[in-house]
Amino acid sequence: MADRRPPLTVEELRRRVAAGEIDTVVLAFTDMQGRLQGKRFAARFFLDEVLEHGTEGCNYLLAVDADMNTVDGYAMSSWEKGYGDFALHGDPVTLRPTPWTPGTALIIADLAWHDGSPVAASPRQVLRRQLDRLAERGWTAYAGTELEFIVFRDTYESAWERGYRGLTPANLYNVDYSVLGTGRVEPLLRRIRNEMGAAGMTVESAKGECNLGQHEIAFRYADALTTCDQHSVYKTGAKEIAAQEGMALTFMAKYDEREGNSCHIHLSLRDADGRPVLADDGAPHGMSPLMRHFLAGQLAALREFTLLHAPNINSYKRFRPGSFAPTAVAWGPDNRTCALRVVGHGASLRLENRLPGGDVNPYLAVAGMVAAGLYGIDRGLQLPEPCTGNAYTAGAERVPATLREAAELWRGSRLARDAFGDEVVEHYTNMARVEQEAYDTAVTDWERYRSFERM
Repeated sequence: MADRRPPLTVEELRRRVAAGEIDTVVLAFTDMQGRLQGKRFAARFFLDEVLEHGTEGCNYLLAVDADMNTVDGYAMSSWEKGYGDFALHGDPVTLRPTPWTPGTALIIADLAWHDGSPVAASPRQVLRRQLDRLAERGWTAYAGTELEFIVFRDTYESAWERGYRGLTPANLYNVDYSVLGTGRVEPLLRRIRNEMGAAGMTVESAKGECNLGQHEIAFRYADALTTCDQHSVYKTGAKEIAAQEGMALTFMAKYDEREGNSCHIHLSLRDADGRPVLADDGAPHGMSPLMRHFLAGQLAALREFTLLHAPNINSYKRFRPGSFAPTAVAWGPDNRTCALRVVGHGASLRLENRLPGGDVNPYLAVAGMVAAGLYGIDRGLQLPEPCTGNAYTAGAERVPATLREAAELWRGSRLARDAFGDEVVEHYTNMARVEQEAYDTAVTDWERYRSFERM
């Protein structure tokens, strides 16, 4: 496994608490929807009690919809079972300061039942299980996530009150790679970059994107678990910083009819000595035989695992031809029209999954990529020829077009059940069912405008 060092050690936390520099510790986990949920503790109490013994939280936190409504269909949590607790145990290597919240530190939790067994459906545990499968072979996954977001010059409260209509984007034209365009919102971007850096993340760059007010901040890759932890912290912290600046930003996959928010995920493997497993400079496209099997597994599993990459109704509105969001189950070297892109050279060679949007739960998506790759390796799957042209028009098999289709493929997947277990498959099938039923019963503004007078 990778050498994971905490941004803030327990000893340093004790010193800073004693000096009065930190007075609060947030203990949180990432829920199904990719949000941080947890508690704030007085720092001294956290050190005296919670650090060693953990705390408890209602197990409905992994059995609610996006509005935090209790819903049926979950085996682990229900009215019949009394909505009991599970335990939250902080992982010390995730301890970090959160500069956007003065005097505060944050630690990511793993979830366990009262007998000490892990909560299998917890996103972090889903990923841990797949990383353990890699570790059995002496491999470690390294990942990077590229999150896009759209910035508005409205507060979250005013956006809510206005029904998210008529908002003012931070940029009024396409600022993709524009230094002038990013300069217009640099005070906010600078705060996010610098404060994420102070929270222990290595910031690489910031750039404008295509949609109005759309931007991306990139962070250096790390071992997969660290990257997913940082992804969750960053997403929450960026929203909090925007709110402090009187602005709002959204990671939703498709805010409007223009370009959606993507979250491209880069993945590579290393052996116990830190050497790249997927690269071979002497082979076609620089890919080792192992990578060819690994990539073939991605193609084989992509449709059945799409639910892990696109978990919401809105996720599927990104998948449009010519949108830089993929529709084809295809791979290509440095080809942005494909769902799977091979990029980099030599030791930096890696797989880029372009399917996920900004609403993705990173733990689930990376777990899906690892499981798919191992499927390809174990079965020696052969990689088809790359797509070197426009994948949108190449006649390749299509990724699922709706959440309903993706959920049906996921639930019926023998591959998913073998890799993740029936409990996890049924749990996330139910999450999709709840989301789909909520959407099916909703009446939208589009329907009213289209039908109120004219139908």
